[in-house]
Amino acid sequence: MNSPIDFDELISIRRHLHAHPELSNKEEKTARFIEEKLAEFGIDDVRRVAETGVVALVKGKEEGPVRAYRADIDALPITEQNDCDYASRNPGVMHACGHDVHTTVGLGVAQQIHRRRGELAGAVKFIFQPAEEASPEDEPVGAERMVREGVLANPEVESVFALHCMPSLPVGKIGHTGGPVWAGSELMEIDIEGKQAHGAYPHEGIDAVAVASQVVVSLQQVVSRTIDARQSCVVTVGRIEGGDSYNILAERASLTGILRGLSEEAMDLARKSIELIVTHVCRGFQARGRVRFTPGARPVINDVALEKKAVEIIADHLGPAAVTAHPPQLGAEDFSAFSRRVPGCYLFLGIRNEERGITHALHTPRFDVDEECIGLGVRAMTEVLLG
Repeated sequence: MNSPIDFDELISIRRHLHAHPELSNKEEKTARFIEEKLAEFGIDDVRRVAETGVVALVKGKEEGPVRAYRADIDALPITEQNDCDYASRNPGVMHACGHDVHTTVGLGVAQQIHRRRGELAGAVKFIFQPAEEASPEDEPVGAERMVREGVLANPEVESVFALHCMPSLPVGKIGHTGGPVWAGSELMEIDIEGKQAHGAYPHEGIDAVAVASQVVVSLQQVVSRTIDARQSCVVTVGRIEGGDSYNILAERASLTGILRGLSEEAMDLARKSIELIVTHVCRGFQARGRVRFTPGARPVINDVALEKKAVEIIADHLGPAAVTAHPPQLGAEDFSAFSRRVPGCYLFLGIRNEERGITHALHTPRFDVDEECIGLGVRAMTEVLLG
């Protein structure tokens, strides 16, 4: 039996979270707020994982599978430019990726599942994840850290679900991709060593800047001539540094960029091609080149059967018009830490309302959502998790 949803309460939760954003691994007040709300809903099986991560378990009346729902909770180092009552009160920090909405939907679904636990066979584990926006660097963070600290165990999770705000999708719609959802992402750092010489006598040196330029041009061939055109992959060089003076050939140059791809196969092939280009272009000019890759998030790829079932459930309960196909994105997301271990289903939540000017992209200072999306997200994911 359906339980009424208090939309005013959900909007109040979202606006509180939006007004009080916290950066990755600093989400202590956010975590306490989540714990307080779960307690208000009568959910008492709650614990911390990864310091500021919150995990809650709602058990059904019958035995059955354990499903998980993940909501990320951290904000971004962006100064908000929206003029509204709920604008960020934490200078330089903003929920510019919709994690306030994700958390609100997660809380709303937890409340609904708890109220309707008599219909639930098995259990639902709610994962409120910190540090989705953080860089991995030397230690596991975000989803990977939660997995390593056992969030998918005790009880063992069988499948995991999530929603993400999507500015290209109108409010009232849930988007599905049919497989790949987000790209894998790797930091790419290239060092080039030449030989310093006076600019008047270039034949006496090896110009690292000139070599770096050839490397950048050659890297443009990786995607256009190495990767299958039916696969999505991006190689971007965003920064070049080198040289000490305008009239001296640079001894060293460095390039920093990003590699992204919607499959591990495409990324592996691109990585090998980049290494060959750097090595041999540099060697051709008598310079030395080295490339390092620092892995970030891996590609998020839905379990096709799980996604199909979720879409069918949403269409049955909310109507066929509520679901629509949406292309995968070349942005990155660490949900893959979960979905590489158990079958995952990651859907997009429409937030766009052109009439109200709600059209701004993720990670921008004027990002906002049509809050009607929250109720839709709660209804959709409640039915999916009960289904």
